[in-house]
Amino acid sequence: MLLSVIVPVYNMAAEGKLNYCMDSLVGQTIKEYEIIAVDDASTDNSLEILREYEKKYPEKVRVITYSVNRRQGGAKNEGLKAAAGEWIGFIDSDDWVTPDYYEKLLAKAQETGADVVGCDYSLVSEHTMRTGRVVQNNTADQTGELDVERRKKLLLHPGSMVVKIYKGSVIRGNGLCFPEGIFYEDNCAAALWWFYFTRFERVEEPLYYYYQHEASTVHYISEQKCRDRMKAMELFCEECERRGFLEQYRKEIEYRFTELFYVNTLFSYLQGAPHPKLSFVRALREKLERRFPDFAENGYYRELTGQEEQKLAAMQGRSDAGFYWYYRAKLVLRRLRAAGRRKG
Repeated sequence: MLLSVIVPVYNMAAEGKLNYCMDSLVGQTIKEYEIIAVDDASTDNSLEILREYEKKYPEKVRVITYSVNRRQGGAKNEGLKAAAGEWIGFIDSDDWVTPDYYEKLLAKAQETGADVVGCDYSLVSEHTMRTGRVVQNNTADQTGELDVERRKKLLLHPGSMVVKIYKGSVIRGNGLCFPEGIFYEDNCAAALWWFYFTRFERVEEPLYYYYQHEASTVHYISEQKCRDRMKAMELFCEECERRGFLEQYRKEIEYRFTELFYVNTLFSYLQGAPHPKLSFVRALREKLERRFPDFAENGYYRELTGQEEQKLAAMQGRSDAGFYWYYRAKLVLRRLRAAGRRKG
């Protein structure tokens, strides 16, 4: 089997989302591939839709299901266990790809000897094959033989996992998998996996369509989701240490942890959570400082993190309560001004 495409599915039946994804997969121009659709205990009729595809395309579609929701990481892990392909790809079940997506990525792999190949993606808000806003996923200076310097760049900005294909033997041979039961499982896996691959290449076309809609994970914030992002990054650090990468790549790992565990979580929580708590904000800082007490001296942090975020983080370092009430007042003022502009 040349390629296995793993599709984690949870409640994607509405508005034809799952059908549009699956139609794009069964219509691929390559011949030797399998689609492993993993229903993650959906409560709508997603499983029935998948069974229809399995019945209609028995040579291409295999459906796996279980009774307890394990989030996307659990679904991907089940897909990895079942995958027979020389290459492995992932796709979110509300996204879709061009008919020649896998053909072009596989051709680039054959041409270059790469064991990971990616491309750019297109942001769209409707089901269409027209190109939307193109987002560059990874950059030219990250491609080629993965020496220490390129791996450092990929640790800082690993890019999306769904717009890539991976050599299956590397995944299987190194026990690579995803955290289960949490959101943001890719935050852990995306950077960690780069330690094991040897050559990365890109097809410079937007062959993947990323569907933005109101129900998307990125459009709402809860305390639990913030805790999941924190958990994903704690697991990332633990895996880096367990696998022997922490010392050589300490600064890059420290920066990635600081940005995702602390900076992104802190400000998304305060801006988006319904009732943000001072206790959560304090615990977030304390956990960061226990793991990386000198995070503010990291060169990547000082160069890449926004100056405003650095000032606010320093304020929190002096007083959790002072920062918390200052930032909440700042948000109220910002929203009042925005409301005034709308009325005007």
